Amino acid sequence: MNAELPSSSQQQESIVLSVRELGALIRQARKNQNLTQEDISGLAGLGNRFIIDLERGKETVQAQKVLDVLALLGLEVVIRKVSA
Repeated sequence: MNAELPSSSQQQESIVLSVRELGALIRQARKNQNLTQEDISGLAGLGNRFIIDLERGKETVQAQKVLDVLALLGLEVVIRKVSA
């Protein structure tokens, strides 16, 4: 798996190539902040089932809800051309 949150001494950027990798990053960020899935679902106003599916990499999760969870965790999506 390519996606892993860098330590604080590294550049704060990860390349995500799949929904599963995105889910793993979200799970890692949540755990790094000592939050439970229930904490995130409550703070984001989402059902706990959505958070579970998101962290497991379910491919049918709604994009806006994913962006809301990322923002809640202090993360953002950056789109750029793939470097050669």
